[in-house]
Amino acid sequence: MRLLVSALEPSSNLHLRHLLARLEGVEIVGIFDRSLGDPLYGMDEFSVMGIVDVAAKYYKGKEAIAEMAHLAGSCEKVLLIDAPAFNLPLAEAIKKRHPEKEIVYYILPKVWAWKKGRAAKVAKWCDRLAAIFPFERSFYPRAEYVGNPLLDELTCRHDPRGEETIAFLPGSRRSEIVRLMPVFRQTAARLGGRKVLAIPPFLSQEQIAAWYGDIGDFEVVRDTQEAVAEAHFAFVCSGTATLETALIGTPFVMVYIARALEYAIGSRLVKIPYKGLANIIFDFAGRPPLHPELFQKEVNPDNLLRHYEGMDRAAFSKRSQELWALLEHGSAERVAAILTNRV
Repeated sequence: MRLLVSALEPSSNLHLRHLLARLEGVEIVGIFDRSLGDPLYGMDEFSVMGIVDVAAKYYKGKEAIAEMAHLAGSCEKVLLIDAPAFNLPLAEAIKKRHPEKEIVYYILPKVWAWKKGRAAKVAKWCDRLAAIFPFERSFYPRAEYVGNPLLDELTCRHDPRGEETIAFLPGSRRSEIVRLMPVFRQTAARLGGRKVLAIPPFLSQEQIAAWYGDIGDFEVVRDTQEAVAEAHFAFVCSGTATLETALIGTPFVMVYIARALEYAIGSRLVKIPYKGLANIIFDFAGRPPLHPELFQKEVNPDNLLRHYEGMDRAAFSKRSQELWALLEHGSAERVAAILTNRV
């Protein structure tokens, strides 16, 4: 089978890698990480993280969509992963050009948080909808819950040993890192024990020097899962890493600092009570939140230390097991079955 793939983000390509391990006799073409094959565009040259990035790459985006829609004609199926700002216009272009072509959307747009109108577009242009959160079926009536990819991808669980170890995860984007690192440095200076800084493996030494500032007080680890699993506690930037940390079972506080205007606009658009994915999952299940969430001026050393010292770590560990039960299983096997017409 020849499969057209649109995977434009690091996390999407990690999910794709695990999916491909369960597919035999499949040739992929399209947009994905070069380590997975020979793409039309490599993830490194065309990475879409949101609307702002799409606007900056407007003309390149239009060109890529046209090329991908043409390429779809020589493929049996289409797999779109996340990145709705790019993948929804792509789905429309493909369906208009090749109405018979089956499009599978994996990692659906988060319409439960904002841009609810995207649900109708997904339903119109896509054939199989692979949801990774159980509650998404309330927003996408045709969606199938396939499980969550993190349950396939986690290789370790919480297992702290030796001296008290605190992990700091400032995210993977420059804007997140440069805003959080000053607070993380101040917090680390007031803590004893071992301080571990998780830096994504795809960031270069030049990027680390420019974005992180002085990291002399930290032990740098390039494997985020390893850093989290070995830590007694963690401070984690908002995003998928919060769900990963929750599933590993390491007690943590979620932190996030944005530009004041961006935060004000986002607060008006996002109408859910929590921003951390584990808390959102628990909220839709009618259960209390798992971890604290701190935003903007709340993200300061005093607050971080207060939560570090006051958290019930045994209770957190127990509720982490509840989270695994809610998500049930990984997603790669089910998505592979969808693509190969086994379900």
